[in-house]
Amino acid sequence: MKVNSSSRSVAVIMSVSLFVLSVSLEAAVMKLDPEDGEQIMEYFKTHALLSREKALLQASVREQKKLLVENAKLKKDIEQLKTQLQEKQRRRADSLLYNFQTQCLLSPKRSRRSVFSPFRAGVPMSLVEVALLCWAMRRGERKGVSTAPSTSDLLSLGAESRVDVSRLDLRVGRILSVRHHPLAEAMFVQEVDVGENGPRTVVSKKSPLSVSLQLQGSLAVLLCNVKACKLKGVVSQARLLCCCTSDDCIEPLFPPTGSAPGDRVTFLNYPGEPDRELQSKQKVWELLQPDLQVDGRGVANYKGCSFEVKGKGLCRAPSLTNCIIR
Repeated sequence: MKVNSSSRSVAVIMSVSLFVLSVSLEAAVMKLDPEDGEQIMEYFKTHALLSREKALLQASVREQKKLLVENAKLKKDIEQLKTQLQEKQRRRADSLLYNFQTQCLLSPKRSRRSVFSPFRAGVPMSLVEVALLCWAMRRGERKGVSTAPSTSDLLSLGAESRVDVSRLDLRVGRILSVRHHPLAEAMFVQEVDVGENGPRTVVSKKSPLSVSLQLQGSLAVLLCNVKACKLKGVVSQARLLCCCTSDDCIEPLFPPTGSAPGDRVTFLNYPGEPDRELQSKQKVWELLQPDLQVDGRGVANYKGCSFEVKGKGLCRAPSLTNCIIR
């Protein structure tokens, strides 16, 4: 183990001092005790050498501890730099893929060489980045289609990655009429004004008859961007939101007093715009429905955020509390 210059200086000084001391001490000892003087001097010399070795060892231990501390600090710095490099490479790969998709959209017939234009500009690319670009191109070639994403795909990319209640087009509607479904005893058909040119037809499961008849002329909350579907021969164009504790205990969800048909129900913590139409394959409603509930005060909420008609108030259940919304 090497020692620093100060440790060497100390060792040299100690050696010189011991030499001078040993010469004068040897003369004094031999003068006092000529017979045992040599043995006494040997003892002093051995003790001096041991002291010197001890001093050198202590200096080496101190130097070793210092090196260990420096090595730990360097290791930590290397780990931080490695993390920063990986994050920078990830961001660059994302940027390259995004630019690749955008260029494909603007020029679907661009040549394969243009994909690797960064090489010609002298910008190095990692093997991972090259592999990702080649994979995207080969995938399009195997399917026999262009690798260029459609405009609707790019516009809906952000919306599809967001799964929250803002994707639901919830509006206030006035129930104009209620009648029995002609082909299904467990359903009834409603004509609802949701602020459009004409009313929408809504098919719902039948609640107790007296409650169903009382809905006529009242306001309710409807999901308006569901895909229209035919239920027992009648096309349903929206979904009536109800709160329930069981199949026999169902109430419609009511908007605040002063609401008008077409008013949108919004959520303070989820300000996004709703989808034009919910795609059945994405199952957005199925994913969100478990988090739509009525709390202990009777207020409808999504993950604790209340259903609200701006400037008019909150949506509530008529009498039920602590129940689900469906």
